[in-house]
Amino acid sequence: MPDLDSDAARTLDPLGSKKVAIIGDGRLGRALSVALRATGVDVRGPLGRGATGEGADIVLLTVPDAEIGAAAASLVRGSVVGHTSGATSLEPLAPHEAFGLHPLLTVTGPAADFTGVPAAIAGTSPRALAVAAELAQALQLRPFEIRDADRAAYHAAASIASNFLVTLESFAGELATTAGIPRDALVPLVRATVANWEASGAAALTGPIARGDDETVARQRAAIAERMPHRVPLFDALVDATRDLVRTTREPAA
Repeated sequence: MPDLDSDAARTLDPLGSKKVAIIGDGRLGRALSVALRATGVDVRGPLGRGATGEGADIVLLTVPDAEIGAAAASLVRGSVVGHTSGATSLEPLAPHEAFGLHPLLTVTGPAADFTGVPAAIAGTSPRALAVAAELAQALQLRPFEIRDADRAAYHAAASIASNFLVTLESFAGELATTAGIPRDALVPLVRATVANWEASGAAALTGPIARGDDETVARQRAAIAERMPHRVPLFDALVDATRDLVRTTREPAA
């Protein structure tokens, strides 16, 4: 993933003199307000929905995706306006000069640490892109530019990596409890697997499918069919996808 390398990154203005209004009093809005305020940025908010952003140089919307257009329409003109959605284009922010800032981080509370976290940024003008880059630098994020045409694929990748992982591990935890094994017994394995994937990508794959042990996979499937029959389709889909991964990563025969 390339870091930002553009005119915007080389012509940043300090945020110290700018007033930043954050609209959207959810977890991300609160976390960004706390983090930016800690760096000395003049932050207003997080403000509730319907705020106009009057008096702010920069307005950052942290509302749900479906509410971005309505929130932008309520704003006074003149500010540079941004949103924090990964999947949404900048179009709903029109006619404002607009930017996007999407940290690749799951935020669960106001004490989130953004240091070193990658973040997708975009802008409808060089100034708007520079604002996104300034905010990213203030938060110590690692910004990279995202095209509108790539947003859906980018956000789907993030959802698979984060949301679907929770779904998958919940499946594993529920199945483990049917054998009297506590969910937390799987945690060291999950951590080691993520670390190995970070270091080696698909080469980190281990287990019966990677070994070609179809008999063991069949026994696993039978156990799931007995104890969690509604999850058999998910297991089958994961087996198929894992076999595809093995085929695509296996070195060609000499």
